[in-house]
Amino acid sequence: MGARPPVATKRMSDILVIGAGQAAAEFAASLREGGFKGPIEIVGEEPWLPYQRPPLSKKFLAERPAPDTLFLRPQSFWREKDVTLTLGTAVQSIERAKRQVVLADGRAIEYRILVLATGTRARALPLPDVELAGVHSLRRIDDVRSLRPALDQARRIAIIGGGYIGLEVAAVVRGEGRAVTVIEAEERVMKRVTSEPISAFYQKLHRERGVDLRLGARLAAIEGEKRARALRLEGGETLASDLVLNATGARANDELAASAGLPCEDGIVVDEHARSSDPAIYAIGDCTRFPSRRFGRRVRLECVQNAIDQAKCAAAAILGKGAPYDPVPWFWSDQYEVKFQSAGLAEGFERLDVIGDPATARFSVEYRRGGRLIAIDAVNDGRAYMTGRRRIAQETA
Repeated sequence: MGARPPVATKRMSDILVIGAGQAAAEFAASLREGGFKGPIEIVGEEPWLPYQRPPLSKKFLAERPAPDTLFLRPQSFWREKDVTLTLGTAVQSIERAKRQVVLADGRAIEYRILVLATGTRARALPLPDVELAGVHSLRRIDDVRSLRPALDQARRIAIIGGGYIGLEVAAVVRGEGRAVTVIEAEERVMKRVTSEPISAFYQKLHRERGVDLRLGARLAAIEGEKRARALRLEGGETLASDLVLNATGARANDELAASAGLPCEDGIVVDEHARSSDPAIYAIGDCTRFPSRRFGRRVRLECVQNAIDQAKCAAAAILGKGAPYDPVPWFWSDQYEVKFQSAGLAEGFERLDVIGDPATARFSVEYRRGGRLIAIDAVNDGRAYMTGRRRIAQETA
């Protein structure tokens, strides 16, 4: 007779958070600051304490500091706040009828309130051979720990995607003297997040720094036997490379929620208080899609602002002090010595105005709809950004 399978243990958390990123950390801290006394547990798939992600493609990649420099709070903070961190642990399923989650190792945790802070992951390339050695993505500390030594051995870097991460990494590796090619399927870089004047400025900046920008270029294949050695474009051109970075964007980690029967639309659908369709389940951060009266539609935001502010909103709602969440989002990107700051959403604008001269590398672009300022992009102009952000909040209220 074979050995009996182990009986799964079960424990209870008043508040259970799945995901251990910035949104989860802010949520737990806000609950404690608001006077919540019950048990709080955060379950995270990564082994690291909650940490900042934006520096991964910038300073952390360039300067190679220890992982703990990214931690939002030290271990002692979580002990003092009596928040249980269960790290390096994946969640297998949510059983809503039992109000419990099942971990990958079979253990179960019951909850009174469940909060999903599952974040995003790199969007997969729709190509064969994307699992070849030498093909990387950049979303986690461990991605950098794999990418950094590979970069040190590479001379020719191919980056697929001309958004924030792709261009930030291009700036880092060009600063190290390595050859960089960026392949962007759209006709301009950063098209998803900004307008033509900003794109034109960054295209000129990167080309002047020696980046080979291929715009309107579609990837047909990654070539190599055991390791990626070249990229083949749809027109037949082959670009030799020692390392490939997939920077084609991110998709929401909403599969757990969808499997549990919660509505998802490239993100977990929540209301203005971060509640899902199940009153016992909230969702916060990059993985959510929430209603914005300010912008007239449901939006999903991938930014620090959303992680922090939506987490605070959910904590306040649970404490009975909630106010509707409808933020003016803000973003930033550091490329070379140039700082890009953005507020609002530059979508559906009827008019744009360029303020200043892009040739001086200090200017801004304002976006209006119905006469109201709905977004601003600023290059090396913090004053324009801060002023614009306040105006957007007033004019779209």
